[in-house]
Amino acid sequence: MFPTTSLISLCLAAFVAGQQVGTQMAETHPTLSSQKCTASGCTTQATSVVLDGNWRWLHATNSTTNCYTGNTWDAALCPDPATCASNCALDGADYGGTYGISSTGSALTLKFVTGANIGSRVYLMANASSYQMLSLLNQEFTFDVDMSNLGCGLNGALYLSEMAVDGGLSATNKAGAKYGTGYCDSQCPHDLKFINGQANIVNWTGAATDPNSGSGSLGTCCNEMDIWEANKNAAAFTPHTCTSAGLTACTGTQCGDGADRYSGICDKDGCDFNSYRMGDKTFLGPGMTVDTSKPFTVVTQFVAASGTLTEIRRLYVQNGVVFNNSETNIAGISPAVNSITDAFCNQQKTAFGDTNSFESHGGLAAMGAALKRGMVLALSIWDDHSAGMYWLDSTYPTNASASSPGVARGPCSITSGDPKTVEGSEASNSVTFSNIKWGDIGSTFSSTGTGSGTTTASSPPTGPTQPSGGSLPSWSQCGGTGWTGSGSCVSGNTCTVLNPFYSQCIPA
Repeated sequence: MFPTTSLISLCLAAFVAGQQVGTQMAETHPTLSSQKCTASGCTTQATSVVLDGNWRWLHATNSTTNCYTGNTWDAALCPDPATCASNCALDGADYGGTYGISSTGSALTLKFVTGANIGSRVYLMANASSYQMLSLLNQEFTFDVDMSNLGCGLNGALYLSEMAVDGGLSATNKAGAKYGTGYCDSQCPHDLKFINGQANIVNWTGAATDPNSGSGSLGTCCNEMDIWEANKNAAAFTPHTCTSAGLTACTGTQCGDGADRYSGICDKDGCDFNSYRMGDKTFLGPGMTVDTSKPFTVVTQFVAASGTLTEIRRLYVQNGVVFNNSETNIAGISPAVNSITDAFCNQQKTAFGDTNSFESHGGLAAMGAALKRGMVLALSIWDDHSAGMYWLDSTYPTNASASSPGVARGPCSITSGDPKTVEGSEASNSVTFSNIKWGDIGSTFSSTGTGSGTTTASSPPTGPTQPSGGSLPSWSQCGGTGWTGSGSCVSGNTCTVLNPFYSQCIPA
């Protein structure tokens, strides 16, 4: 994610993170089925979701006294990090009543405001005590989303973080994944109340704009793949890499805070593909090619060659039609492309005058290594107390000209993301994610061709190296209704029919 803010906006004062386990409320994970797919078909997984520990009630192990109230720690219970972890317990959650989280079958709905609670973040669970690890190198990930009720300044996010499968369960962390512990991302957030089983109370400072959030001296860093950050007005997918593997607690310069943004161990900017920012302002939005006033399917393919990630591709399916991602229309990015490659990232950074920290932190190869090791799926809804979500859906920086390359990110105004406004006017907003699938490329989606749109599967979803004829490279489109290009693949690949409208060169 782009800014260095916490996902928490205004949570209930008592609902924060901890590492011991309380007994005031039983923890019951909402079920959320998912599917794992191969060329032979998909198998339903009995998965569920768990609320992040940072939203939970933290109280004394032997009473209901809060360990943290507002944005202040109880000095008696928490005089130092280790004692605090020993004294404080993390309890079960009322998912629907307190946090506005509900699930039915394969669908999960996250409400923005529920009572005094603002936003939420959950993780996909394989069982009662372990996160579902997704190893997506040379695989694809697919889900449906309904964000028709998600306005400017909000983010309905679905992304991968390189968290530990057990949530960092240890002698000092008795809660683990069952209670949503062990979060990390590429922003190296400092708002986590506990990191590696120790309370983050050293130099804790309450947030100036958020009465229930703050930050300590420790940050928590790891590789992050933002598959989907969006509201109905704009969307982006963005790899963020780190020079370390897994969760790494950071301090000082290595966190990359403030003036040290590009000196830290993680790439906070990432290499984003936002259709609006890349020059196509009519591709995604209400009534547009991908019509965000209705549900649609998002497909992300992580293409690898010889075990190294080389390309991240995006497809959309709506009303039975496969839509290729929009192509770039930016001076300096040539030829036009519709996927993320190292070449695209390097050209984009130059064209926009941005620091290329993505390349210096390992680029796609580093992202691919994290995908191969395995990552945890996070789903959230949040507003942005740090940057108003303007980096996603508006003009950013807000004092720059929208006509400057890379500045216009979406159609929202430069005041639309003010949390004081959003938490009132958009309080009833929500996002629904459903039909989560992952597996072999081409195995998780289908189309009927009955819908309408200006772009369909007859236009190949490929990168800049796609030839117009002759033998096509691995993972290129090679057939389908309306396809006029070559149907031949390079040696070692077979042109495989994935559905009537899309065939692809797949390695044997």
